[in-house]
Amino acid sequence: MLPDRYQRFLKDISALVPQEHVFTDPLRTLAYGTDASFYRLIPKIVVRADTEAEVAAILKAADHADTPVTFRAAGTSLSGQAVSDSVLIVAGSSWNRYEIIDNGGGIRLQPGVIGGHANRYLAPHGRKIGPDPASINAAMIGGIAANNASGMCCGTSQNSYRTVSALRVIMGDGTLVDTADAASRASFRRSHGKLLDELADLARTTRANPDLAERIRRKFKIKNTTGYSLNALVDFEDPFEIFVHLLIGSEGTLAFLASVTYDTVPEHPHKASSLMIFPDIATACRAIPALREAGVAAAELMDRAALRSVEAKPGMPEYLQTLPAPACALLVETRGATREALQAGIQAIQQALAGLPTLRPLEFTAVPAAFNRLWNIRKGLFPAVGAVRRTGTTVVIEDVAFPVPRLAEATLELRALLNAHGYAEAIIFGHALEGNLHFVFTQDFGRSAEVERYRRFMDEVCDMVVKTYDGSLKAEHGTGRNMAPFVALEWGPEAYALMQAIKAIFDPQGLLNPGVILNADAQAHLKNLKPL
Repeated sequence: MLPDRYQRFLKDISALVPQEHVFTDPLRTLAYGTDASFYRLIPKIVVRADTEAEVAAILKAADHADTPVTFRAAGTSLSGQAVSDSVLIVAGSSWNRYEIIDNGGGIRLQPGVIGGHANRYLAPHGRKIGPDPASINAAMIGGIAANNASGMCCGTSQNSYRTVSALRVIMGDGTLVDTADAASRASFRRSHGKLLDELADLARTTRANPDLAERIRRKFKIKNTTGYSLNALVDFEDPFEIFVHLLIGSEGTLAFLASVTYDTVPEHPHKASSLMIFPDIATACRAIPALREAGVAAAELMDRAALRSVEAKPGMPEYLQTLPAPACALLVETRGATREALQAGIQAIQQALAGLPTLRPLEFTAVPAAFNRLWNIRKGLFPAVGAVRRTGTTVVIEDVAFPVPRLAEATLELRALLNAHGYAEAIIFGHALEGNLHFVFTQDFGRSAEVERYRRFMDEVCDMVVKTYDGSLKAEHGTGRNMAPFVALEWGPEAYALMQAIKAIFDPQGLLNPGVILNADAQAHLKNLKPL
């Protein structure tokens, strides 16, 4: 028997949501108890919402019953954002409508559209959406925007925060606002003027504090999805722009995103890639400023352990197996609007790197089959770790970011921490242009001693990232549950207080995805783990 408030919630939605879309049976609630992260929370109720009216009704009922809710699209989030032990609202494939705007200059997308499908719709216009997460062929727009996902090529200039132009939003009280529509904005101003005024006041106060404002600007010069998008408070004065940009990266803790309108970016038709092999990590990192200056689209760093994890796979270059232990690779992609522009870009890169030692000649390929073989090295890293994991363990992928000038020493220190805590099999790779590193390791969450080992390791990683390098604890995967206890450590008391104020302004009852992004429980990341 469900507790009273859940009974009240079910009664309130019974006339508004088809009963075949409401699940309370143990089999289906168990099935929805996991996402792509290493957490497990079994929802008491799962509701499949197919329309805006249904979402609004569900949120009103949750508000009336004082019942927490969590939103879920594809469930590809890696940090525990899409699991709940309360009410889980699933907005999946039925939310798949889109609208091309301005001959491809923009696109309006419902949250159930898969990111790769959005790019397919835009391809005839020579455009694409800015965010390009590795999971783009599975991740849906709802999660991409809610996590401010980025990827290998979009950096900090083409993520959702930088390319969003409007949102259609359902607030926790069921109110709908479309920021692209003047009449809707006016109506929202009448009903929620206090919220908009509070956001404007918060932004003015933040900008009036030069040290705090500068810290926020500096923190977002590298990839950062730790906490809320505080840069909205210093980048904008219009309360609706602040509203829109705070919702990007808010992980379902402030409102439901019913549609996202993006300004699109060019998809250049001509591409070439090179797998550059350097004698060590320090040399590879010395190449990064030159590559940035040359305007490359991507530069993926892979340490020797990462290369070793895939070197024996079919189709991999044979020379990978002969590389010395300190070797490090950069997989570089450059693009051009024409073949001539592409060739000029390749020459500029080769000239820029001419003074750096490499273990193999710098060679580019624009042949699709060869090009794809190179990128299969990078794409195969995460699956390769999973394929050899010990029975009973799960694969953990974390992502951090460091100031690019200190990336080499940070990478070496991260490797030393992994080895010191018994994660010698871990691999390190990432988006070097942005100082963004992923580290992947296997972990047993079924034994208390192993959980304690994980705790000690993560404590030391967080201290190193924040106190030594002033980096980002979450670069592009979203804060989720596993980094929520460390948000205050990264940002400090003033900035953390801003985040608490934002949450209170949008969600005064604290019902939207509680425990995610902000969590006062210092051990929250060690609870509800998914033992295998």
